[in-house]
Amino acid sequence: MNCETCMYYEYDEDDEMYYCSVDMDEDDYARLMEGRVRTCPFYRDGDEYKVVRHQL
Repeated sequence: MNCETCMYYEYDEDDEMYYCSVDMDEDDYARLMEGRVRTCPFYRDGDEYKVVRHQL
């Protein structure tokens, strides 16, 4: 998982930390933490300019 590039990886100014803002249930979270899934099913590329670079 590469959370740093995910659009759901957001900075919380109050805690001064990054958090995953996906609304997942406990079962999904447990599967991710146990390593039963290879990639995060909620991952969305947060690179807004990816399409533009591809078009150039």
